[in-house]
Amino acid sequence: MIELIFFVFGSIVGSFLNVCIVRMPLETSIVFPGSHCIKCQKSLAWHDNVPLISYVALGGKCRYCKAPFSSRYFFVELITAITFVLFYKYYGLNILIIPYLFMTCCFIVATFVDFEHRIIPDEVSVGGMVFGLIFSLLIPQMHHIELSSGAWWIVHLKSLGLSLLGVLIGGGSIYAMGILGDFLFKKESMGGGDVKLLAMVGAFLGWKLAILTFFVAPFFGAVFGIIEKIRTKDTTIAYGPFLVLGALISLFFGDHLILWIMSGYQLY
Repeated sequence: MIELIFFVFGSIVGSFLNVCIVRMPLETSIVFPGSHCIKCQKSLAWHDNVPLISYVALGGKCRYCKAPFSSRYFFVELITAITFVLFYKYYGLNILIIPYLFMTCCFIVATFVDFEHRIIPDEVSVGGMVFGLIFSLLIPQMHHIELSSGAWWIVHLKSLGLSLLGVLIGGGSIYAMGILGDFLFKKESMGGGDVKLLAMVGAFLGWKLAILTFFVAPFFGAVFGIIEKIRTKDTTIAYGPFLVLGALISLFFGDHLILWIMSGYQLY
């Protein structure tokens, strides 16, 4: 029953993320106007805007002009709903599920926007960074700090400090790589959106997992880059989605990976 609640709520959130994905790159309001068909501009009735169900019922087309809706709408709602269920299965009703689901929602928007427009909206990266700092201040467990480890205000400030350190080291590491890449390749090699996105990762996950994300992401980016180079002859790729993938791997497996590396790659 709880899984169903998370699925339904996740699909509703996914519907809102679709609005962000479409409107943020255009720098238009994500609130007004309400949901409407981009082709005929007709407002969608509530029964045509039910996550997942309406898309299937309408056959993926506008009720009025029959213009096709992008399959991305359905896919984003579905993947967000599944994500909410998976996070519940992993964290249960632990308070950590709130900041990490928020972070992942930001990741979903960043991924789809970056793939389509090659940008990462500041509302996602910088806004997410700010929320990461706020969550860290309120929830010290995000940085493995027990509430009983000292005076309450020291505990919360320490958590905020670790989050700030994550911002500086996360953003700074990829910024430094970008400067080196610019020097070696004589062109921009790393966008500012990627710098801010990894800084956001640092705000939520701390400096250790931000660094791990920094090293994990290129493995996936390189494979995709090679495929795109062969397919399109274009060497430029959207790097944000691979930072997202690296961050999620770090979130769920980071501590084990760090222990494995520190132990000299020994298998237990």
